[in-house]
Formats: sequence, structure tokens, C-alpha cells
Amino acid sequence: MIFLTGGARSGKSTLAVEAFRGREGQVAYIATGVPADEEMKERIRAHQRRRPRAWELIEEPADLVGALARVGDGQAVIIDCLTLWVSNLMARHDDEEIHALSDAASLLAASRGAGTVVVSNEVGSGLVPMDPVARRFRDLQGVVNQMWARRSKTSFLVVAGAAVPLSDPGSILD
Repeated sequence: MIFLTGGARSGKSTLAVEAFRGREGQVAYIATGVPADEEMKERIRAHQRRRPRAWELIEEPADLVGALARVGDGQAVIIDCLTLWVSNLMARHDDEEIHALSDAASLLAASRGAGTVVVSNEVGSGLVPMDPVARRFRDLQGVVNQMWARRSKTSFLVVAGAAVPLSDPGSILD
């Protein structure tokens, strides 16, 4: 599993698509976005234009474990993105439930043989939000990102379209 994190519009989704570009009918793209307003609808259309039409599309805003279970064994997977997924879960689940769902989904994604690329935003690099809901989201996303990065073979911080490799915490603590 490859974990891609970074700021908004940093190029994470583009890199995820490029990772599997040559595997025309052998990729499942799990999209977690919900087209709730016109801006989000346009973002979704932009993502659709970027990826090959032959790829299987699974639109699943909440049940990531179920979506992963529907993907064929020989298919690679792109999950785009964990940030929207966590946001979608916040209204229906408490923090411990979200941690458990993330744990189960990341274990399943990491165990896939055909490869998985996961996209998530890095949301903890700015100011501490004043709003309690925004702080909850930032904190949840940070824990979820750590969980997925820890289970990934490699993790990258994407900045201006460039992927900067992240060190395995074990390698710096030795």
C-alpha cells in the first residue's frame, strides 16, 4: 500500500491515478466524495476526467470496508480520499468508532496483493482551529492518517505535484 498525503490541490490524486495508468481494466477507484453542492460536483467531474473510463468506479462515502470487499482480487485500488471519508463519518460515529473503522479498513487495504494507493489530506499543519468541530476533525484525521501511513509500505508527502518520501518512524528511532 502507498499512502499519499499533502495539502489541498497538491497533486495527490493525479499521482494516484498515474501510479496505475497502464492497468486499464484492472483498477477500482473508490471515491468517497458526496456531490452535495455545485463546487463539489465540479471537483468530482474533474476527477472523473482525469482517470481512465475503463476503471471500475465505486462511490462509497462511508462503508470503506464494504467497498474494499467488493473489489476483485486481481484489481489494484485507489482510495480517494480518506479526508472526505472521515468527514462523512463524523455525523454518524463517535471518535472511537471512527478509529475502529479506520483500523479495519486500513488492515484490509494493506493486505491486498494487487496494490492500493490511498489519498488523504494533511490537515494539521496550520493554526489550531477555534471551532470545536474543526478541532475534532483535525484530530481525527491526524490519527487516521497515522494509522494508514503506519500500515503502508511507503508514504509520501505531496507538495506542488512532487512526492517527498516520508521516513518510517522505526528507522529514526533506532
